[in-house]
Amino acid sequence: MTNFDPVSLGIMWDRLVSITDEILIALVNTSFSTNVRESYDLSVVLFDPSGSSLAQGTYSVPSFTGTAPETIRHMLERFPPQTLEPGDVIVTNDPWLGTGHLFDINVMRPAFKGEKLVGFTMSITHLPDIGGRGFSATATEVYEEGLRLPICKLSKGGKLNEELLDLIRTNVRVPEQTVGDLMANITCNEVGARLLIEFMEEYGIDDLGPLSRAIIDQSERALREKIREMPDGSYSNRIQVEAIEEPVTLACRTEIKGDEILFDFSGTSEAVRAGINVPFCYTKAFAAYAVKCLTIPMIPNNEGSVRPIKCVAPQGCILNAVPPSPTGGRHIIGHFVNPLVFGALAAAVPDLIQADSGMLNLVNFQGRRPDGRGVSSIFFSSGGFGALKGMDGASAVPSPSNMTGTPIEVWENLTATTMLKKELLADSGGPGQYRGGLGQEIIIRNDSKSLCTISTLAGRTEFPPLGMAGGKPGGLRKYWINENEVHPKGRYVLKPGDQLRMVEAGGGGYGPPSDRDPRKVLEDVQKGFVSVDKAFDEYGVKVDNEKERASRIGQ
Repeated sequence: MTNFDPVSLGIMWDRLVSITDEILIALVNTSFSTNVRESYDLSVVLFDPSGSSLAQGTYSVPSFTGTAPETIRHMLERFPPQTLEPGDVIVTNDPWLGTGHLFDINVMRPAFKGEKLVGFTMSITHLPDIGGRGFSATATEVYEEGLRLPICKLSKGGKLNEELLDLIRTNVRVPEQTVGDLMANITCNEVGARLLIEFMEEYGIDDLGPLSRAIIDQSERALREKIREMPDGSYSNRIQVEAIEEPVTLACRTEIKGDEILFDFSGTSEAVRAGINVPFCYTKAFAAYAVKCLTIPMIPNNEGSVRPIKCVAPQGCILNAVPPSPTGGRHIIGHFVNPLVFGALAAAVPDLIQADSGMLNLVNFQGRRPDGRGVSSIFFSSGGFGALKGMDGASAVPSPSNMTGTPIEVWENLTATTMLKKELLADSGGPGQYRGGLGQEIIIRNDSKSLCTISTLAGRTEFPPLGMAGGKPGGLRKYWINENEVHPKGRYVLKPGDQLRMVEAGGGGYGPPSDRDPRKVLEDVQKGFVSVDKAFDEYGVKVDNEKERASRIGQ
């Protein structure tokens, strides 16, 4: 089958996406860690025989969508397709070949129909531990961050590489969870290969190439059409981002020409001796994601979603770090690529750009439960989403990545900590005609009866999420241990009874606050989103709660 009518193409495309969703479900259901099982820090991707990405799981991390196609190309250079056999499983966690840091494992399996290699499946998950200092931003070289696995075979012809598994077990804090997650990756890829073969047999397909090209070409055409709607020109943006000791500059020049976009990150600060540097694979992934948000967000991701997008950056800058730069907390800087690109494109498509978001926040917990079992898990939380034209920002929603928070009951049982407080934070959303989403306040107490090491990995602590089109900034993110404010990219020990308090950043507002409907301000006050004083100071609206009415001053 080489020609596909639109209906048949749509059905088969949906089937391929549904296969990736089943792979994802198998991964989640067999995983051992909360990073995968609860927080969905993962992605699954199907590739055609040439290594072009064909479909991905509906719930996948945006950055992995961009890095996976590069990872498989590196894997196939190391192990060419003609050398692979059924039962092979290829892995790597190399930051420059994978997703940008050591903590994500990339697991690929070739799919064979009989003796013919017909495609590949890949899953990517954030491991609970990979040794070294653990997940943090405090390393000064990548060698301190844990085991760096080159592209190698975890399984050959269906036989596990027990020596590699023993090496991993010996070097990680929670071997049961880490190896369990590796096995979950192997399992889900086996499921994916089986489902792909069943799909091909059902439709009488011997070669995925023609179907893959039809899907990828359609996605590419749709993206190019949307880019063509943007005005040609050069658009620039520079932002300051908090680092370790002093801020760094991120710069971007965007060239739109016809149906292609070039991002040039020249002018960006040099890499630093701390684990916040970003390998270029991660930078490119978020630049492509930003374009996808503004153009064809509803079309499933594949190779065609990135072909019209080119990126360049000076080697050695913080957005194109090279070995041995530490990259453990590369998201702390890398997540700012999204607002950096949005800011550059604001002059081209102002009505499509959202205000800055409070962003995702991560704290890594390492310790021991009262029963002696080890703990190594990430606590995910979120600031407020930036407002858009015509829409308030959602509160406590992750951006630009999409990991979910672990349910409190699961977290407390897993870590032997206690959640004392978790509530939305009034007045944290940036004022505007459309209000930014609220941040939140979270307090966690160490009740494990043991020392607990935490690593904070946060941004938005010095430079607030900016408003758009006259909207005002959202609130900042802050950390305290007991009563002492601490560095947002540090490593600390919580003694039994110590409390970690986090205030999450609010999203920026959109449009002048004076244009917000007073009835909306009243509703915000009644819900506890905005205080009476802020309603007056920021919006010029006097609220009478008892009479449930509001009026703008001077009207």
